Amino acid sequence: MTTITRGMIFDAIIIGGSYAGLSAAMQLARARRQVLVIDGGQRRNRFVEYSHGFLGQDGKNASTIASEGKAQLMTYKTVSWVEGQATSVLREGDGFAVAVEGQQTYQARRLILATGVTDDLPAIEGLAERWGRNIFHCPYCHGYEIDNGRIGVLATGPLSHHHAMMLPDWGQVTLFTNQCYEPDAEQLAALQKRGVTIETVLVRRISGLATVELQDGRQYEMDGLFTMSTIRINSPFAAQLACEMTEGPMGTVIRTNEIKATSVPGVFACGDAARMAGNVAMAVADGAMAGVAAHQSMIFEAKAA
Repeated sequence: MTTITRGMIFDAIIIGGSYAGLSAAMQLARARRQVLVIDGGQRRNRFVEYSHGFLGQDGKNASTIASEGKAQLMTYKTVSWVEGQATSVLREGDGFAVAVEGQQTYQARRLILATGVTDDLPAIEGLAERWGRNIFHCPYCHGYEIDNGRIGVLATGPLSHHHAMMLPDWGQVTLFTNQCYEPDAEQLAALQKRGVTIETVLVRRISGLATVELQDGRQYEMDGLFTMSTIRINSPFAAQLACEMTEGPMGTVIRTNEIKATSVPGVFACGDAARMAGNVAMAVADGAMAGVAAHQSMIFEAKAA
């Protein structure tokens, strides 16, 4: 680990030390570049005990994957780590200055935003405390473990049709439209063909393991539930730098090209803050690309601006 001295200019600062940020830092460290990771310590999947679908790590504790990744990264001598909340990012000459709450301001030639997102959940009683345990958003991450059981889809809008169409590959599906949307005739036929049961009465609350209680008193005991959150990027830094954004059905993310470069020269973005949907494997892949691209930009581009 490099000792940080005042006035030191890093090759890259990475804001966010979860899976994408760790992966980006690893590429730069292996290129023997001076890297600083600033991390506030809030992984998006902190509510989930086990991670699935990540080659070589399937079924491993999610926190362990992150902590082991950090331990591996910190064996590289050119990596520094700061625990704290970044509060602002400014363009400073050909590079960037990042202020950290209660600490100093750090400078770098390149900036990688790996800040992640926050899930805003449907306002249904009992849902938030089961999020990541019995209620999920990603079938590829958690569907298999339901073991062909009873799956509920809690609708949040028209996009929930997509969820309900996918999930019969993982179990017996009931779609609770919850007056959020009404399938049209074509959608209804497609859902029926997939064997989906449709329930239109409002959901009152979630109880037990994953029991859906309706306003009329009926209850559906489920083995797991899926719903779609809306997302908020965890920092204002992309906006502060005037990065272009992409609006989608789940929220706003940072627009990047195929090498994870943003619209602002010298700024890269990866992980959930820069893609509409993803998982740990995709975050790691994003981070690797961002790290490689940031490194190569320092070689083949004269300057960030």
